[in-house]
Amino acid sequence: MVTAHPLPEGFTEIEVFAIGTALLVEALLGFCLNGLTIISFRKIKELRTPSNLLVLSIALADCGICINAFIAAFSSFLRYWPYGSDGCQIHGFHGFLTALASISSSAAVAWDRYHHYCTRSRLQWSTAASMMVFAWLFAAFWSVMPLLGWGEYDYEPLRTCCTLDYSKGDRNYVTFLFALSTFNFMIPGFIMLTAYQSIHQKFKKTGHFKFNTGLPLKTLVICWGPYCLLCSYAAVENVMFIPPKYRMIPALIAKTVPTVDAFVYALGNENYRGGIWQFLTGQKIEKAEVDNKTK
Repeated sequence: MVTAHPLPEGFTEIEVFAIGTALLVEALLGFCLNGLTIISFRKIKELRTPSNLLVLSIALADCGICINAFIAAFSSFLRYWPYGSDGCQIHGFHGFLTALASISSSAAVAWDRYHHYCTRSRLQWSTAASMMVFAWLFAAFWSVMPLLGWGEYDYEPLRTCCTLDYSKGDRNYVTFLFALSTFNFMIPGFIMLTAYQSIHQKFKKTGHFKFNTGLPLKTLVICWGPYCLLCSYAAVENVMFIPPKYRMIPALIAKTVPTVDAFVYALGNENYRGGIWQFLTGQKIEKAEVDNKTK
């Protein structure tokens, strides 16, 4: 006889089901779109350029976020975390690794686009590969810190997934959060802001706007901003007075990143979209050179 686990404190049956469903939909949609991006890069020769290697890095990281969301959705339907404390630490590490790699890779794409449109310099394979490796190693460094005692991974309010523990708000947490947000949110955001502002000015002079230069930074702020705001507030005030269901909202918003990124960096890229179309239909794309243009 199967025993139903009790509902997490502060949640109703419908709320737990709704959160699990939202996580599952986000995971499925994001995984399919980014999986298509990855497979198209592998199969279509015209897409295999240094610039698109950075787009591939975003897609790989976003697929990792989707896998993390799959696990969270499954345990949400179970109403409890079935993988123990060690599993919680692994889940938290994996979630942070893929999220930070996605943000760093987005900044790398901004840097590449700046040079492509403003300095007319071509990205070399060695440079692109080095940037990709650095983005992932940099993300791994910050993700492993909570496992070593600087910061801590613990359960989300629903207690069916794990992330950075912001409930204590002690000095250990505050110092880690300050460094984390500076190097993994503010600096990448600054790179994207300055790069796309320069590109916008270039487009303004020529009168030919090749893509929406404000969209990538807006994606970063809208998707990750609420979560960063919650963690930052926890550094100065006790956030436990906020109902658990409301504290889950920033995490749910952040899990939309894979889907949004797919539209911004792959499906929104005219030539990459042509490569995906070629993969799906077999029809050749007319332009061989992919220049990371986003409509």
